[in-house]
Amino acid sequence: MKLSTYFTLNEFVSSQTATRRGINNTPTESAMINLQFTALKMDDIRRLLNKPILISSGYRCAELNTAIGGSKTSSHVRGEAVDFTSPGFGSNALIFGEIENSGIKFDQLILEYPNSPNGGWVHVSFGGKQRGQCLIFDGKKYKEVG
Repeated sequence: MKLSTYFTLNEFVSSQTATRRGINNTPTESAMINLQFTALKMDDIRRLLNKPILISSGYRCAELNTAIGGSKTSSHVRGEAVDFTSPGFGSNALIFGEIENSGIKFDQLILEYPNSPNGGWVHVSFGGKQRGQCLIFDGKKYKEVG
């Protein structure tokens, strides 16, 4: 099922952890509404980067979120957040900076694990107050930037 110009529902709900553990990661009705909005906002980011985006984590049902050790208040559970990379565009730090300075409205933008061997990922959420909060998470603490 297509959620937007560039993204499908499957991209937002696929999870190796859910598959391995037999967790049904089907979105609730309210999460589906949020996912459609999130996908449209991710289209804006896709157009900004002008390169494909690889989603590593989108929607997570509560059981899946607990299984991966996600925050109890995670925007992923509501279908309002995405973790992603865009190797064709460049590093996650470059992606982070491009979004931070783009004028695209978001609630949180987080560069996660920037010093890890695999390069981490970018987290963006679109729910809530659209605070435009920019953070870097090194695996131990969050640092506000911008």
